[in-house]
Amino acid sequence: MGKSKVLVVGGTGYIGRRIVKASLAEGHETYVLQRPEIGLDIDKLQILLSFKKQGAHLIEGSFNDHKSLVDAVKQVDVVICTMSGVHFRSHNILLQLKLVEAIKEAGNVK
Repeated sequence: MGKSKVLVVGGTGYIGRRIVKASLAEGHETYVLQRPEIGLDIDKLQILLSFKKQGAHLIEGSFNDHKSLVDAVKQVDVVICTMSGVHFRSHNILLQLKLVEAIKEAGNVK
């Protein structure tokens, strides 16, 4: 099976970190969505920088900017969303619907 271009959304979280590392270890061209909403969260910024040193590409995108999500998705052929949805009323679940709309609009995800 050929290598994919993988976008991980939620790459600084508990599961996301492991998905990014596994994708890189398998030789996939790996992209991590860097959301401006993380602000100056030093821990998350350090995780993102360590991914970059390992060969991942950081893509800026925001759930508040549909075009930036579509542009990010257009660069890959696989999207993995690892954002937490702690319970069914979680705000993150609603954000993921925005990601689904961006994937549909981009039209290139496997």
